Amino acid sequence: MTADKKVKRVTIAHVFKTIIWPRRRYLIIGLVLIIISRLSGLVLPGATKYLLDDVIPNKDMQLLLWLIGAVVGSLIIQSVTSFILTQILSVEAQHLIAQLRVKVQKHIMQLPVSYFDNTKTGELVSRIMTDVEGVRNLVGTGFAQLIGGSLAAIVCLVIMINISPLLTGIVLLPVAVFGLISIRAFGKIRPIFRERGVLTAQVTGRLTETLGGIRVIKGFNAEAQEIKTFENGAMKLFNNIKSSLLTTSLVTSAATLLLGLASAGIMGVGGWFIMTGKLTFGEFLSFTLYLGFMIAPIVQMSNIGSQLTEAFAGLDRMEEIMNVPIESNEEERVIALDSLKGDLKFNKVSFAYEAGKEVLHEISFEAPPGSVTALVGTSGSGKSTIAGMVASFLKPLQGEILIDGKDITKVMLENYRSQLGVVLQDDFLFEGTIRENILFPRPHAGSKELLHAVHAAHVHEFTDRFPEGLDTLIGERGIKLSGGQRQRVAIARAILADPKVLILDEATSNLDTESESYIQASLKELMKGRTTIVIAHRLSTIRQADQILVVEQGEIVERGTHDQLISAQGRYFQLYTYQARI
Repeated sequence: MTADKKVKRVTIAHVFKTIIWPRRRYLIIGLVLIIISRLSGLVLPGATKYLLDDVIPNKDMQLLLWLIGAVVGSLIIQSVTSFILTQILSVEAQHLIAQLRVKVQKHIMQLPVSYFDNTKTGELVSRIMTDVEGVRNLVGTGFAQLIGGSLAAIVCLVIMINISPLLTGIVLLPVAVFGLISIRAFGKIRPIFRERGVLTAQVTGRLTETLGGIRVIKGFNAEAQEIKTFENGAMKLFNNIKSSLLTTSLVTSAATLLLGLASAGIMGVGGWFIMTGKLTFGEFLSFTLYLGFMIAPIVQMSNIGSQLTEAFAGLDRMEEIMNVPIESNEEERVIALDSLKGDLKFNKVSFAYEAGKEVLHEISFEAPPGSVTALVGTSGSGKSTIAGMVASFLKPLQGEILIDGKDITKVMLENYRSQLGVVLQDDFLFEGTIRENILFPRPHAGSKELLHAVHAAHVHEFTDRFPEGLDTLIGERGIKLSGGQRQRVAIARAILADPKVLILDEATSNLDTESESYIQASLKELMKGRTTIVIAHRLSTIRQADQILVVEQGEIVERGTHDQLISAQGRYFQLYTYQARI
């Protein structure tokens, strides 16, 4: 589905209400400055008429000095107003861009996890950083120049009519034709700019993936394949830009042709008027200069019009993403849990990522406060989906999930997740130091709490060997650490968070035997008094769980303790004995 079908175009009224009007003070100052600048520019053509018709024939030196002073003064006024205009409006435009980026990023951060599962990271980066850049032309000098140029053109038009109505009529005909061409052209170019935003996001998204997966690409000797993929995307973007350049150059060429024809007509009629005494040479030259001052903003409007069209296209895409419903609906999520016990209950919960394709079928179980519930089963059976629902990343299609007897979909997300801890399978770490990553859930935690988490997760076992210790830089996604080291840092982070509900998704999958023995002891201590959901393929890690749920094809096919399930010699027995043989 295209962006056009997803969201209506942003209207001028909407832009005026949300962007222009709140910054009216800056824009009014800008308009006043640009009007002063434009009016100052009209001194030169007016002075030219007096120079040719009065000063030179009469050899009036005093008037000449006055004219020179007026022209120099007008040039100084133009320079000063232009400088102040740029400082006020350009700075405010960049401030607006920063505000919109923050606004879009804030909204994106509140979108559900499912949205991120279906959208490339690089595409979202492009949405935040690139789509809003065009608005600088709405608040910056572009908008002021459009209004100021229009007013200056009207003033010039009045003066030109006063000099010669006929010559002015010859000018207005091609200007009117040019206006019609411009309106049609900018109507066609807006979808092109909107598509450019889509293409830019796609190319950026793929490039981000490529750079992030460079080791895989090099490992499979797939550089040529990725280069070709990026080249195809870059060429699609080029063809889009080429289409917009064709339209804008058509507008510019039409302006050149039509206004050139008007100039030729003025030359013929004006020359005849001078020869017949209906127009003085000074009036003709003054008219020609005023024509230039009127035409200049009109031609400039074609460029500004293109910039404003680009701005509206960017706002279209911004509105598209701002209309995506956020994860935490304040109207629905009204329940606050001040003191979470961790009493978790699934009651006939079903879930589907796609309509008609359920991945969970009427899942029911209870996890009392402080208990450990282990989920086991083959890959794709639905274990991670259950964990995602405990974290409230996903909402049930049918049934209900209760936390302390309250519907989890009605509980305030911030309130609930502040008491939730997760150690995920991909053990994501941020670029920075080991200390910063452990402190991530509680940046202001004390040294004593930090060191407790470090020792509990046995992070000190390897940081003591590093010259910088906990202040060692680990690179993007913790690339400078081994898999086991990254996982221990992630576990230390969860220990420091001190949650009431804990989710461990393959938390020991990347650990060697020695590290695993350390971590098992740490996790046992961590899980005390906390409702814990454990997902593990290595069944030896969950023998002490209070209950084990065997999940197959979205259903719980067995449940019980380790000893009970071994005695039953069912599916769990098969999985356990198979791993034991390995």
